[in-house]
Amino acid sequence: MLHTLRRSPWHSDFSSLLRLLAEGDALLLLQDGVIAAIEGSRYLETLRNAPITVYALQEDIDARGLTGQISDSVVRVSYTDFVRLTVAHASQLAW
Repeated sequence: MLHTLRRSPWHSDFSSLLRLLAEGDALLLLQDGVIAAIEGSRYLETLRNAPITVYALQEDIDARGLTGQISDSVVRVSYTDFVRLTVAHASQLAW
């Protein structure tokens, strides 16, 4: 399943998202959701322990001036990659 997080982890139900993540799922951070990928944040540490791949939209990282703060453990993707992720995952859950 592809999960997409568009809101800041401080303004979303992050704990519910974590409970629903399953092995092999993907999480794509969009818009203010990219804040969860900041190196050293408690949200990123939690995501690193989950059996998933974490992606972040590069355009949203750049728009927020966070380029140098995003963890190397997060895969940066373009809009084209976003489309590929949606095609690769039969189901999607937006947060």
